[in-house]
Amino acid sequence: MAATVEVLDTDITTLAVDAIANAANTQLLHGGGVAGAISRAGGPAVDAESRRKAPIELGEAVETTAGEMPSRWVIHAATMVLGGTTSADIVRRATAATLWKAEELDARSLALVAFGTGVGGFPVEQAAAIEADEVRRHLASGSRLERIVFAVRGEAARDAFARAVEGAS
Repeated sequence: MAATVEVLDTDITTLAVDAIANAANTQLLHGGGVAGAISRAGGPAVDAESRRKAPIELGEAVETTAGEMPSRWVIHAATMVLGGTTSADIVRRATAATLWKAEELDARSLALVAFGTGVGGFPVEQAAAIEADEVRRHLASGSRLERIVFAVRGEAARDAFARAVEGAS
């Protein structure tokens, strides 16, 4: 069965999928943006487990519980050092690491975010192209994932990811 790939303008913390991604910093501190939203929605268990697993390297991914969210896991992918920016290489590595971590967890559904486009300052069009390319590459490698959702916020991000998923980026 081929995996479905979809783009939704939605709050990732509300999705009933096996795993959700977090664009994290290397210290796994979840203050603002998507990380802050995940921390608030998941409750103290997400922060406590993150503290135990930090620090991680740029482009690396680790999982924690999802706490009180409907997903089972949060896959935290380091896209920047605290207060820093990101790059195309880091977005690519973080996306690939997230996909492989989902496989390792035996997840069947995964929600991804627009890595690096918030505090990291990375252009959404580029992130969309890179992430869609990594998803295509991963699925072609024999993935067990059945559903991948790009959970983004706003019309510009939704349109950029929709174009990238369709291959028109």
